[in-house]
Amino acid sequence: MALYFFSIGLTVLSNVLYQLFQKSISPQVNPFVSLIITYSTAIIFSAICLPFYLKGQSILLSFKELNWASYALGIAIVGLEFGFLLAYRAGWNLNRASLFSSVAVTLLLIPVGAMLFREKLNIINIIGIGFSVIGLVLMNHK
Repeated sequence: MALYFFSIGLTVLSNVLYQLFQKSISPQVNPFVSLIITYSTAIIFSAICLPFYLKGQSILLSFKELNWASYALGIAIVGLEFGFLLAYRAGWNLNRASLFSSVAVTLLLIPVGAMLFREKLNIINIIGIGFSVIGLVLMNHK
């Protein structure tokens, strides 16, 4: 149960810091130079943390267990980082860009979850989806 709450708490905290740091990158910085530094830092931090999460498994075996999804995730993350960097440079507010993106992603993942993972929706979920759509419209109404 502790892992259940810790994991989502870490996700929320990291996402808040991610958005704050992403918005703080100077507009004069080349976005791909920024990504190189970002991912170099991530590689170093991951390498430091790796020995604490091997659970008795060798590093080599851990690499052998990778599949295509890890490589595709790397491409998707670059798109995510570059997209938010451009969104903030284009004038999106910190308090709306992440929310808009999260709601839009959630709405797009609903049919994906249903088709690929057989996830189900109930009436309360459908009502929530309706409110989410209304929220997207209201957030961008000027």
